Amino acid sequence: MKLITAVIKPFKLDDVRNALALVGVQGVTVTEVKGFGRQKGHTELYRGAEYAVDFLPKVKLEIAVKADLLDQAVAAIEKSAMTGKIGDGKIFVFDLEQTIRIRTGETGQDAL
Repeated sequence: MKLITAVIKPFKLDDVRNALALVGVQGVTVTEVKGFGRQKGHTELYRGAEYAVDFLPKVKLEIAVKADLLDQAVAAIEKSAMTGKIGDGKIFVFDLEQTIRIRTGETGQDAL
């Protein structure tokens, strides 16, 4: 089992969710986050005053998948989240040692 953590632009969330559904991913946890990478934020103008926005709004997705679905899920995220501009985000993949469904007590891949 694998845990995919992806940080993407907020307006790409629906595209990514639809792409993941097409490859068979059944569950996604979404968190609104803020951060920066190479962008280092930007400046904005509000009522004539310029101010710096250091942390940009992003969306963090956490997806637990069976190992055989990993490559398809990562490709779906990558393709659907890409705009070709700086700040598209990152995808991280971790080994997932154990999963437990609280309601039924199922463990491992059965809990996914």
